[in-house]
Amino acid sequence: MHCAVPTSAAPADIRPDRVLSLMDRLIEPADQALKVLFGTPRCARAYPAENIEETVLLPTERREVAALMRVNHSGEIAAQALYHGQAFVAGNAATRAALLEAGLEETDHLAWCATRVQELGGRTSMLAPVWFAGSFTIGALAGLAGDKTSLGFVAETERQVVEHLDEHLRLLPHDDARTRAIVHQMSEDEERHGNNARLAGGTELPKIARALMKLTAKVMTRSAYWL
Repeated sequence: MHCAVPTSAAPADIRPDRVLSLMDRLIEPADQALKVLFGTPRCARAYPAENIEETVLLPTERREVAALMRVNHSGEIAAQALYHGQAFVAGNAATRAALLEAGLEETDHLAWCATRVQELGGRTSMLAPVWFAGSFTIGALAGLAGDKTSLGFVAETERQVVEHLDEHLRLLPHDDARTRAIVHQMSEDEERHGNNARLAGGTELPKIARALMKLTAKVMTRSAYWL
């Protein structure tokens, strides 16, 4: 699978001063959902595993790595939905633009994970529509709490994602340089997204909210591993 053009509009097309109608706001997330769930994933940046030798050859290892990357692919579907759900209700145009721009890098991650799953002969999650719909709703609810809380939600989400990716790096075969290159780059990007959200004024979420987020993520990752 070749990475080429992003599935969303380029950052230059996102204008903070543009006033969107309700129809514009409804069409945008619906269009993104169709692209994420049914379109061919594409990306703007080079595939991190390009030109790295394949070392995952045993069927058991291939199934295990494919399952881990299916979990990551599901997480990227959720990330797309979260960002678009938050952007849908964002009260500040600049915050909305920042959320959509960050989502563009998540599109790269979506394509990279799909490519790696395909390389290993695996499949993506059958529950993808559930991940998108649920995450869009959660994102919208977080956004309705206000921009600072919404950005704090991004920061906490990305912190937990980095922890999750670090755990996958421990689980991956030591010599699987192809998958490791992808996960390393994703982790770097997620850490930057979280830092940007904090710098933009994101507030720390209450402990109970952080715990619920972690529980929800655990349910999704365990389900996506098998389904």
